[in-house]
Amino acid sequence: MKIGLMGGTFDPIHVGHLRAAENAREALGLDRVWFIPAAVPPHRAGPVSAALDRYAMVALATAANPAFAASDVELLRDGPSYTADTLETLRALVPNDDLYLIVGSDTFPEIRTWKDPERVFGQCRVAVVHRPGDMRAEMPDLPAERVCWVEGAGLPISATEIRRRIREEHSIRYLVPEAVADYIEKRGLYR
Repeated sequence: MKIGLMGGTFDPIHVGHLRAAENAREALGLDRVWFIPAAVPPHRAGPVSAALDRYAMVALATAANPAFAASDVELLRDGPSYTADTLETLRALVPNDDLYLIVGSDTFPEIRTWKDPERVFGQCRVAVVHRPGDMRAEMPDLPAERVCWVEGAGLPISATEIRRRIREEHSIRYLVPEAVADYIEKRGLYR
């Protein structure tokens, strides 16, 4: 089986995330895409909302697509959510499957600063999804044969912008799945 892994803070998950995952699923013939909310993101300030809220939003956002699923693998582990550690855990669960780490073209250049990038590339291929406005970055010091580029219609949406719209009491409908918008409203998130 070919499994895509899409990690992130997902604070909140939005349709840009879902479109990027769908682009990768189609381009690479992935059977499944697992969305993995980071419990403790090591490369940025802590999330605004709680890990369980972010996991719930991911579960709601992915429920309508039978190829998508939410994974709590990073929420079950203490400490920073290092991708290399997550891949090791998942590799033990699905030792014979092909894993593809899905990252945006904006994140890809940062991979060399992650914990154990060689370990990341040793456990999966990296699928770089074009994000609107980003140039295609080259990584000569990492194994090019382990990188695949995914083209497709990307959506210029950011979680930062969504949180700002909520604080300013503007609609987020059609930027996030309807179930996520309802969840955010009911829980009073990002106000």
